Parts: sequence; structure tokens; C-alpha cells
Amino acid sequence: MSNAVITETAREKIVQARAGDLVGGLPAITKMAFGNGGVDAQGDPITPSASATALNNELLRKNIASHTYPTSTSCRYVCTLTEAELAGENINEVALVDADDDIVAIKTMTNKGKDSDLEMTITVDDIF
Repeated sequence: MSNAVITETAREKIVQARAGDLVGGLPAITKMAFGNGGVDAQGDPITPSASATALNNELLRKNIASHTYPTSTSCRYVCTLTEAELAGENINEVALVDADDDIVAIKTMTNKGKDSDLEMTITVDDIF
């Protein structure tokens, strides 16, 4: 059981782009979405669905601050929550969002408590 998935929307766009049929090409990943609906009643991460078009309970969508290429077939996206953003929340689901505002990948995890007196940096690797 995996707690990360590339969505069907993303897969459809990739195959259309490879065929040259996606007008304008493949949209860039530009945002991260953060939520608190990624665990079950026991606090264990639930498996995200490839057919999902949204997080289970999105709290915030924010522009990605930077990206790097740790390997030739992966991209690492970085987004930092300020002290005030999502203070007091348990973050347990994160999504990559493209320039069309479509969710293209979802990751669930155990609760990550966000305190009001610190920044939190989230990194997500997109690996092929």
C-alpha cells in the first residue's frame, strides 16, 4: 500500500503531451496544496486515490518557492509555510498542483503539527 499517487489527470496530460496533442504542452507544477484529511481515525495515512481531483480536506494552496533536480529523472519542489499559515493544524496530506490548477500528485502522511512560532518547509519529490 502506497501513500503517494500520481493522479489520472496528470497521467492523461503526460500521455497527450508525449503525443503532441496537449495544446500548449504540459503545464508546470506551480503550487502545493496542504490538508488535514489524509489519515484515518487511528492517525494512520490513508491511501490516496489516483482518480482524486482534490485533497480530502484542503486547507491552503500556496505557490512553490523553488525546485531542484536531485537526479536527472526527479524534481524536488519546496514550499515553506510561514509562522502564521496553518498554525495549530495537523497537516497530513500534500498535493502538487499544476498551472491549470489541477492536482497532479498526492501524498498522505502521519500528522505533522504546525506551531505558530515556526516556519515549516515541505519538500516533495516528483520521481520518474
